[in-house]
Amino acid sequence: QVQLVESGGGLVQAGGSLRLSCAASGSTFSRYAMGWFRQAPGKEREFVAAIAWRGGRTRYTDSVKGRFTISRDNAKNTLYLQMNNLQPEDTAVYSCAVGSTPDGLGDSGFGSWGQGTQVTVSS
Repeated sequence: QVQLVESGGGLVQAGGSLRLSCAASGSTFSRYAMGWFRQAPGKEREFVAAIAWRGGRTRYTDSVKGRFTISRDNAKNTLYLQMNNLQPEDTAVYSCAVGSTPDGLGDSGFGSWGQGTQVTVSS
């Protein structure tokens, strides 16, 4: 029953950067894996990145490796996604989600979606 609120999206030029935040209201935030997903109009929701609850393990989709960094601050109940060198194909609504286990980073293990924040990258 955690509530997730994403922020930090916006309009940037190709090559620019954004830092997304996901604030969670539930006290169980620190005990579960967290992830970022994105969905462009007319496309399926796509996995972007995930992080275990202790922050020791991460996983990224190939298209964002080397450009995006997922992190978390459990004391602040906040998940982050630092996005550098953004490209037009990164344009989507980005949502955060809570995993079903502390360490599982598989795509299907996430739920409790937030409302998302729009990221638009112009060329």
